[in-house]
Amino acid sequence: MSISNMLKKYFGNHAETAENHWDERLNTHYYKVMKDKAFQKLEDFFSSNSEFEMNSISRERGEMSVVTKKGKKAFIVVTVIMVSPNRTAVDFSVTTESAIPIDFGYSSTLIYRLYEQLNEELPLIEKSN
Repeated sequence: MSISNMLKKYFGNHAETAENHWDERLNTHYYKVMKDKAFQKLEDFFSSNSEFEMNSISRERGEMSVVTKKGKKAFIVVTVIMVSPNRTAVDFSVTTESAIPIDFGYSSTLIYRLYEQLNEELPLIEKSN
């Protein structure tokens, strides 16, 4: 991890996953399910968890937006893409909302936690490299 990446992580207010992210925990995760099942699991998770509130859902585009209700305020965009049958990619983008544009790594930590919870619900194939 370079110093500039570390500074961006702790002194920024945004984090997102990617195919080849410098932080391996923020690499895109692939699951052995169809897109609809992954999307439904995510929708159920966010709907049933009092920490989150669903903002909008677009099944056709495979996207949903969620806001946090407890703790730091954050806006989350979840993208679900079926790469091939029984191989679905899930990506997150998190932006914290505060008076200053610094979240001390909260947005990254939130993504780590979301992936951990999703890994318990769906069979993980791999993380992109």
